[in-house]
Parts: sequence; structure tokens; C-alpha cells
Amino acid sequence: MRKDLKRLNIVLISFLIGVSCNNSQETNSSGSINKGHSESIDSKVESLLDKMTLEEKIGQMNQYNGFWDVTGPSPSSGDAAKKYEHLKKGYVGSMLNVKGVKEVRAVQKIAVGETRLGIPLIIGFDVIHGYKTISPIPLAEAASWDLEAIQRSAQVAAKEAAAAGINWTFAPMVDISRDARWGRVMEGAGEDPFLGAKVGVARVKGFQGDDLSSPSTIAACAKHWAGYGFAEAGRDYNTADVGTSTLYNIIFPPFKAAANAGVRTFMNSFNELNGVPATGNVFLQRDILKGKWEYNGFVVSDWGSINEMMAHGYAKNKRHAAELSVNAGSDMDMESYAYVNELAELVRQGKVSETLIDDAVTRILRVKFELGLFDDPYKYCDEAREKEVTGNKEIQEAVLDMARKSIVLLKNENNLLPLKKEGQKIAIIGALANDKTSPLGSWRLAADDDTAVSVLEGMEQYSGNMLNYAKGADVALGETGFPFEVNINTTDKSEFNKAIAVAKDADVVIMVLGEHGFQSGEGRSRALLGLPGVQQELLEAVYQVNKNIVLVLNNGRPLVINWADKHIPAIVEAWQLGTQSGHAIAQVLYGDYNPSGKLPMTFPRSVGQVPIYYNYKNTGRPVIPAPNQVFWSHYIDESNTPLYPFGHGLSYTSFSYSNLKIDTISEGTFKVAVDLKNTGTVKGKEVVQLYIRDMIASVTRPIKELKGFELVSLKPNESKTVTFTLTEEELGFYNNEGKFVVEPGEFMVFVGGSSNTILEMGFELGSVNTKRNARIF
Repeated sequence: MRKDLKRLNIVLISFLIGVSCNNSQETNSSGSINKGHSESIDSKVESLLDKMTLEEKIGQMNQYNGFWDVTGPSPSSGDAAKKYEHLKKGYVGSMLNVKGVKEVRAVQKIAVGETRLGIPLIIGFDVIHGYKTISPIPLAEAASWDLEAIQRSAQVAAKEAAAAGINWTFAPMVDISRDARWGRVMEGAGEDPFLGAKVGVARVKGFQGDDLSSPSTIAACAKHWAGYGFAEAGRDYNTADVGTSTLYNIIFPPFKAAANAGVRTFMNSFNELNGVPATGNVFLQRDILKGKWEYNGFVVSDWGSINEMMAHGYAKNKRHAAELSVNAGSDMDMESYAYVNELAELVRQGKVSETLIDDAVTRILRVKFELGLFDDPYKYCDEAREKEVTGNKEIQEAVLDMARKSIVLLKNENNLLPLKKEGQKIAIIGALANDKTSPLGSWRLAADDDTAVSVLEGMEQYSGNMLNYAKGADVALGETGFPFEVNINTTDKSEFNKAIAVAKDADVVIMVLGEHGFQSGEGRSRALLGLPGVQQELLEAVYQVNKNIVLVLNNGRPLVINWADKHIPAIVEAWQLGTQSGHAIAQVLYGDYNPSGKLPMTFPRSVGQVPIYYNYKNTGRPVIPAPNQVFWSHYIDESNTPLYPFGHGLSYTSFSYSNLKIDTISEGTFKVAVDLKNTGTVKGKEVVQLYIRDMIASVTRPIKELKGFELVSLKPNESKTVTFTLTEEELGFYNNEGKFVVEPGEFMVFVGGSSNTILEMGFELGSVNTKRNARIF
């Protein structure tokens, strides 16, 4: 009877505040709710907010990790019991790491059926590159430069996650990073803000779709705000110390693009910026994000980052940390217990205005309404849909397509690739070649071990050649006991002789080497970037008996592979490609798929060059002086140039660039055209890349900046004129006050198949007083 009264109470409250959301709500093309619908939601939020106690409001700002088996017995003691009581009182607004329809339904039932107001939870999860079925790591996806495929990858990930009860992902990570030592480069789109912004928007659109209330879409989260990818020495969680120009022109643009695309949440970063931890940073959250950018979604802390301000030396205790965080603009506390335990007293003491609490809760409730959770809290809890969607054919095909497009052909001397399909003895060497777990990579929390297609399995789908496999050496010797950590093999070479014997008898050797899947990701910075463990020794030992080697790299970051580049004829960057990894790699090796990927990060020659990136500044001493002089910007023991530049990637065909032209369209707008021709013998795709340089500016500009790219498919001997439009948006930059400016002067335009471009041409942009008339040169 009591439960029936509770349900009746919920129904009456729902009627009074008008919480029945329209499932057919209209959205604009960016995925954000249209103005009329937004006004309707805002009125519902306001009505609900008026009925909430201070503690209930603060409860919406509290996020807990899944703390017990929800379908099992309720916790009776300890921290879990306290969380359980908070959940029943309505003091929890969100939970993360609760997954699967049964678990989500059970916890949602408590929030909706046992709390005073019945406000549903938003369920978060790290759907980073897939849920159960895994796509390539995000860095690999960025290597495709195929925005439609990337959007599709996020779309099927959202569909599978939503079917399992999830309605919020902590992705995309849009941090720009120039340092391959940082383990989380695998989670982003690389070193360039233009490409990073395009990829970030594609992923936001994929996750959120055109209708956030659809049971097949989930809310996205742009992270980490801000500067996380610039951690000193590439060491995770370290201090970020960057100049204003870098902040506005390199770090901010992908976040701004995500905000403009309607991303519904932001996440703080662990690092400090200018001596202030991001979680308590007023400049980042109040001044820029919610002020200048007028962002209306909500901001969630990263795991425990509110508490960590004490370790930073910024907050003296948890209460002080809560005060600093909420006043700075952090709306939701992930696993610090600071808001739920401290905020009410801070409000009563006058140290935090309840107006700020109301603003935070309004933002959180708005997203819940947009997701349609008030209309049906169990809309994501359909067991039949979960069973039907998880790992279905549509999803498997999408991740296979994404995996093929992510592969980068780094080197292919004497056209060793593609492989002949019959009549050859092929040796396959390397523990990673027969690994069905490592290819899933890091951040695949819901995926099961041993579910990836291995390279060996992919190769076995082709029956015309004789395959012989030898492990050679393990990469890892097992887990350390700590979750997601592995012991790297630095001593065991007992299988070398078997690998050497197999290689001696082969026409071609496929060596699959690289990083274990858990060697990149959060907390996995590396000081050395070579092949881990004994793999380099294995590679050199096999080379002594057979030089006809194809090196297939599985890794989550750029590696230092100078020896391989000098000696190995063919090198394939295959990253960690997810569930369909082996099929994708085999299809590329055999030529059934012509690789078209391009590097989204520079590959260094040595760790001493890091951070290394293509869009560097010229400096005052950029040119080699007279012979035997050392006074210019260089190393005395290493080249300045990278091993493989940003944007590099080969094909099984060849392309020529010619006839670069620049025409003035209108004041401050230019058309750039170039002719591209497939000069090879097979159909292929090329990523045509356009870069500019502002020659003289009030704030010095990089020697090159990516400002356009197009993925073009051509048959043999086919040509196409590729055109780009340069507007003031591409020609301008942010000055050190954060103001976007477009300055008159000379610009160079560069076009080619990598950042080492082939063609160049210039133009002069006139001043506003001359109506931006331009001179082409």
C-alpha cells in the first residue's frame, strides 16, 4: 500500500510539473534542442527546482560509482550502506559504472520509486571507443581522417551502450597533445587543433545524434577542460604550463567546436593551469565556458578531482575544496563525496550562494529532460533490445570498416605489399599476432577478454598460402595484480629459435610487434618509446635470416622505430584496432582494402625530440648558419626532422599533385584549387591536405597550420580538381587577450599528401580599409 501511494505521489508530481516529454521533439542540425523545446524544458526544470529542498538539489550534483551488485542484497554496513541511504533519499543525481539493463533498471527503480520526488538518475560510463563491441582506439580512428566513418563509429557505440542502460558517455576526449610519452594520446585525435576539432564534432554527433531523447543515443562529454594533454614530461596528471597563445589557439578550439556542436557535458581535467587546479578554475569554467561561450550544459569533475585540490596545495580540506569547486563552476562531483557532505553547510554559512546551486542543478536536470528520462526513466532498460543490439551485424560491420580505414602504411619498399594470395610460405611471428585481448586496447571496460579477431585468425581466412606461426617472445608476462597493469617481458627469449627457424623457411615474414593494449591509456606514461621488452632483439634476430619482413605495429601511441625504418622494407601502423582487428589487418595486407590512413601525430626519431609536432614556430635562428657553426636551433646528436611527419601515409597506388591555383572569391575569402591524379594501377583514396602560414603577425604564427582536408577516391588515371575555401575564420587567430583577429599581410598556402607538402603559393590579404583586396603571388 505504501509503495502504491509512493507511485501515486510521483504521478501527481509529474502531472503538476508537466514532466511528460515529447518523444518527437525537434532538434537542430547540431544535435542541440531547438529554442521552443528548450523553453519548454526550462519551465519544467524551474517548476521542479521550486519543489526541491537544498539537500535534494545538492544530491543532483553528486555522482557515485556503482558500489554494489544492485540485483543482489542491499549493503548493510560501511561506505556502500551510506551511499545506498543517499540514493534512497534522493541525494544521488548520477551513477557511473552501473551497466547492463538489469543493474540499471534496479538502481533506477530506487531513484524513481523510493525518493520523495522520483527524479531519475543519469547513468554514465566510459564508452571511449565502443561498449561491448570495440572500435579502434580514438587516435587510430583519427588516422582515418574520415569524419563520416568516425561519426558512424560513435553512433554504433552509443546504440550498443544505450541498449545496455547507459545514457551518458565520458567521451570524446578532445585534448590536443604533442607528447607521445603521455599514455592518453590513444584517447584523443592527436596533435592538431583543426583535425582534433573536426574529429571531436564527428564523435559528438555520433553519440548524441539528432534526437537526444532517442533510446539509441547518449549524451556526450568533452574532456578534459583544459590543458591536460600538455602535462609536463608527458607524465599523466602532471602540471600543465602553457602560454596564452597556445591555450587559445591550440588547446581551446576543439572544446569550442564541441560546445558549438551541442555537446551536453564537459569534464574537468586533473591538471593545474597557471597554478590553479582546473576543477577550481574560475577562468576556465565561469569566464570562458559558461561566460564567453554561453555554454548551457553541465560540468562534471573527473574522478576525485575535487578532493585532489588538497594534494595540489590549493584547498586546505574537503569543505574548502567543495567551496572552491562549486564557486568556480563545477556542477557535479564525481566520487569525491565533497558536495553531498559539505555543500549544505557552506550555503548556510554564506560561503556558497544557493543561486549557484540552483544554476548547477538546472543544468543537470535540463540534460535529464533532454534525454527523455522524466518521460520514461526505464527507456534504456529493454532487455530484448539489449540482446538484439549487442554485437549485432550492423555494429560488427561498422567497427570493421573503421578498423580498415584507420590503418596507415608507413613504408613499402619494392612493393612488398600487398601480399600475393597464393603460392607463398608466410611466417607470422609475434605474441601479438595470436592475441585476442590486447588488440581491444585500453578503455574497453565492458568488453570481454579474448573477443578480438587476432591477426592469425584474420590471415587464416585466406587459404592460398601456407602459414606458419611462431610466438617468438611474449610482450607481457601476465598481470601485476593491479587492474589493467601488465609485466613486460624483458628477459625471456626462449622462443627466439622457433621464430628464427620459421622465418628461415618463409618467402615473407609478417612480424606483429608493439605495445600491449594496457601499455597506453590513463596513468600509462612511458619514458622510452621503443618496442617494449625483448621485441627489438627478436626483430633483429629474424632479420638476420630473412630480410623480407612486413612489420605490423600494434600500439597506442607513436613509437621510436628508427632501426626498423632503416632495415625493414614494409611497415604497417595498425594501432589497436578493436574487435575486428585481425580481419582489418589481413584485408589490408592482402590488398583487398587499399590503406588510406594518415598519421594524426608525428613519429619522432628519438625521445629527446619530444614534444615534436609539425606546427612549430620558426624561432629567430631557424636556418643552418655558416659551416661548422652550432648557434642555431638544433640538436648536435639528432636531426630536427621527425621519422614520419604528421599527415604521412602511403597507398598501394600513387598520386600526383599539380596546377595549384588561388582565386579571390570576395573580400577576405579565397578559393584554393589543386589537381589530384591517381598515377598508379589500383583504385585508392588520398587525404588532400591544405596548410597555411601567416608570414607576419602581431603574435608569431606556426610555420604551417592545417586548415582543410578532403578524402578523395580515384580510379587509376582518374583526376579530380579539389577545391578549398579559405575565409577569415581560417586566416585569423586568437591574440593573447583571447580576441579573434584577422590581420592583413602575406600568407603562404601549402597543399600535398602530408605536412611535408608538395606545392605552395602565396597571396596578400589587404586591410579592412582596402576592402581586403588581395594580391596572388
